Amino acid sequence: MRGRRLRPAGAIVALLGGGLLAGAAADGPAARQPLIRKATVAGQFYPAEPQRLRGAIAAYLAAAPAPLAEPPVALVVPHAGYVFSGQIAADGWRQAMGRDYEVVVLLATNHRVPPFRGVSVFPGGGYETPLGLIGTDHEVVKTLQAAEPLVTWRPEAHAEEHSEEVQLPFLRVVLPEARLVSAVVGSADPEVAASFGRALAKVLAGRRALIVASSDLSHYPSQADAAVVDRRTLAAIASLDTAAVGRALRAAGERPGLATCACGEGPVLAALTAARALGASRGVVLGYANSGDTVAGEPERVVGYGAVALTRGAPGADTRALAPPPVGPATAPLGEAERSELLALARATLEQLYATDTLPLPRPASPLLRRPQGAFVTLRRGGELRGCVGQLTSEAPLALTVARMAVGAARNDRRFLPVAAAELPELTIEISVLTPPARVRSPAAIQPGRDGVLLEQSGRQAVFLPQVATEQGWGRDELLSQLCLKAGLAPGCWRQGARLSTFQADVFGTAQDRP
Repeated sequence: MRGRRLRPAGAIVALLGGGLLAGAAADGPAARQPLIRKATVAGQFYPAEPQRLRGAIAAYLAAAPAPLAEPPVALVVPHAGYVFSGQIAADGWRQAMGRDYEVVVLLATNHRVPPFRGVSVFPGGGYETPLGLIGTDHEVVKTLQAAEPLVTWRPEAHAEEHSEEVQLPFLRVVLPEARLVSAVVGSADPEVAASFGRALAKVLAGRRALIVASSDLSHYPSQADAAVVDRRTLAAIASLDTAAVGRALRAAGERPGLATCACGEGPVLAALTAARALGASRGVVLGYANSGDTVAGEPERVVGYGAVALTRGAPGADTRALAPPPVGPATAPLGEAERSELLALARATLEQLYATDTLPLPRPASPLLRRPQGAFVTLRRGGELRGCVGQLTSEAPLALTVARMAVGAARNDRRFLPVAAAELPELTIEISVLTPPARVRSPAAIQPGRDGVLLEQSGRQAVFLPQVATEQGWGRDELLSQLCLKAGLAPGCWRQGARLSTFQADVFGTAQDRP
């Protein structure tokens, strides 16, 4: 259980659906104490410890595309846990760095309460984050309340709403002086979104304001289906055409597992309406990924994430970020640049994981690192094995496979205790990029030192990388006997109908793992 701070006499704490709102007493001096929305998903969706949180945001912002020439009028950014959507969120928030915004209007998605007609705007003193308090722009809130009858105040809608909270650390880092107006859009009703968007534009006219719509994309289709659906949705958002967005969200058809094409439809429609009224004429897709593209994700059931900037630039949509990146040929050898990139990625993945409890999004520069390929990652400390995990084959891009195996070698090799943070500077990293396994008919075809070997028998299996035989000084018979023992079988099992497959490996690392 997370500890709670003591509060001054007279303050009360309303526990609304598990979310904390620190408020004022009914009477007495404390009645003037402003309502503060407490952080409720710190330590779950993003790091709770300030140094780790700042480190995570800094890493994501450093990997984001540079700001466009035109400052955004509005952004669309995702709101999942940082290990999944943190990089794509940073792709959006990076566009606000160095800009002179005085207020940020955050349009959050309603996940926590039944859909309602209207928009709940937080009127309290501000939002607490691990990085400090973000104060409310009360003038904008009051003006909105007076201008739009659909503006309400529903405490329960904000109490545990993660789609607003996960944006706040980015806001605190990118625009530390900006004030906040946080609004939960009650439903995807296009009339409500349009009315609120028009009112918001009138209130923000003449102000240095940024609108941020918090929305994830498709929920739970396969990775292949998500790529199709999400690209269509993002292209429609970049067109600034609310009708096109509505059509895109309803054109997905019957796809297995697809629950929604965008869980923030209401915020997106309101942001588009307001942005256009404020002069936005250009939409730029900044980044796209789905959870299957991340180190922590799986391809069978994914959530999509996209970042879009709406600016006053040349009219039109820039969707170049949606073009699938080229994939290199399967048989082309890796060069030194690709090897260095993989080694740097493996080390950076471990360093970010241990320093921030988050993970980078692999976005390799070389097409060769985007081809699907198996790989092993081996960690050593002082020459002693510290972990080795891999996949003989993989449908994921090679860079993603390497990042995943680096985490597996550090955390999930059951032969060893997990690597401790203090060990990282002393670790060497070795990567083995593999050819697909091919069955051999006779053990005589196996050449120790050249071939890695996979042995399968009686529902058990074991594998050795090509370099193991050389390191141990084993000949063919000893190699195969050791494989049998590793599989939990008798040493001579390889002579009695075992299935044997070989593969080769491009092995590199050790001294080169700090390019």
